[in-house]
Amino acid sequence: MAVSKRYPSDLTDKQWRMIEPLVPYARFGGRPYANERRELVNGMLYRVKEGCSWPALPKDFPPWKTVYHYFRAWMLDGSWQQLHNHLRGQVRRKAGKDEQPTALIIDSQSVKTGQKGGRKVGMRARKSKAESVILP
Repeated sequence: MAVSKRYPSDLTDKQWRMIEPLVPYARFGGRPYANERRELVNGMLYRVKEGCSWPALPKDFPPWKTVYHYFRAWMLDGSWQQLHNHLRGQVRRKAGKDEQPTALIIDSQSVKTGQKGGRKVGMRARKSKAESVILP
């Protein structure tokens, strides 16, 4: 079923077909989804792309509390990580690489502002009340 795109963040039909098997279905015996899974994902992608708060989701998406509920549930059950790993593997395979990366690069650089000519930031030490009292 073709769905027209309302927002740039909406999944195309091809993109949806690619990830649909990885997007969880309602649990067996549980309450069925009141909204289509694709619409839930589109709502999540809209929020990420636009940087808006959950309550600021446009009204043509499912209710924001519903979208947030599934976003959080899928994050906690590892569905997002599984989707990420699957897509990363496809991208790497297309680039002629192994699906799993074999190297890791960690870049950790710490620069103190005083070393680069920046202003030293800090507060002047305060004297305690006892020390600041002038004795005759």
